[in-house]
Amino acid sequence: MGTEGARALLERAGTLTLQTGNLLNWGCLRKKCPATPGEEVQDCIQKTLTEWSAKIGHDQNQETLEVLECSVAQAMEKINPEERDELKVSAKLFIVGSNSSSIRDAVDLACSALGVAQLDSVIIVPPPVEDGTNLSLEYLQPYWKELESLVQNKKIVAIGTSDLDKTLLEQLYLWAQVKPSSNQVNLASCCVMPPDLTAFAKECDIQLLTHNDPKELLCEASFQEVLQKSIQNMKANKWIPLWLLRYSVIVKSRGIIKSKGYIIQAKRNAS
Repeated sequence: MGTEGARALLERAGTLTLQTGNLLNWGCLRKKCPATPGEEVQDCIQKTLTEWSAKIGHDQNQETLEVLECSVAQAMEKINPEERDELKVSAKLFIVGSNSSSIRDAVDLACSALGVAQLDSVIIVPPPVEDGTNLSLEYLQPYWKELESLVQNKKIVAIGTSDLDKTLLEQLYLWAQVKPSSNQVNLASCCVMPPDLTAFAKECDIQLLTHNDPKELLCEASFQEVLQKSIQNMKANKWIPLWLLRYSVIVKSRGIIKSKGYIIQAKRNAS
């Protein structure tokens, strides 16, 4: 019944929210070391969908849910309020097929999933620009404004960027009301931090971090492929991923990861 029930629910829903829960609770994922961040994401989506669909019963099959929540109960893990001050909750948000207004939804869902009032830091990755077009301040501004409003509303403490060169980081810094606290640099693009970027970051107290994420951590085609594999014969090509948020909960005093997971939202194209 599982896969058929899941397929029926997905064919009637308009929005899908998928939460992996704490990946450290998944024994099957702990044993496997994906070669790339992209492989990890696809692996997590597939395992979550497969586990979730196996639990769909006859009763749920009759429901019509506009927003379908897909998660595995035993993997979900909220933060103990008594431990909150000892933990740092960070997130990296990849906007895939939606606009800046999705940022609030993503942050709210992350806070709800973890049982916290605010995230300590959020790094934003806007949708990739079209080929032949350079990333510009104008392109970044609506996303940054949305993040700034969340800082002002105390939903986020600090906000950061990813893969900005010195020129663009300086433009953002001078324009922004809430200054970027960090900028991630891709290890694949440079073995050594550019000196001009390092000097500017030091002058403006911006932390330079490294990462190995691809430009597109989850593209439309790979999401649809995983959906098709997990829930066979489904109209997977109707589903468009909107955003992907990866969070980590770190014990401040020891620097170890206590929890890590993904939250993904997708929309079904009605046409």
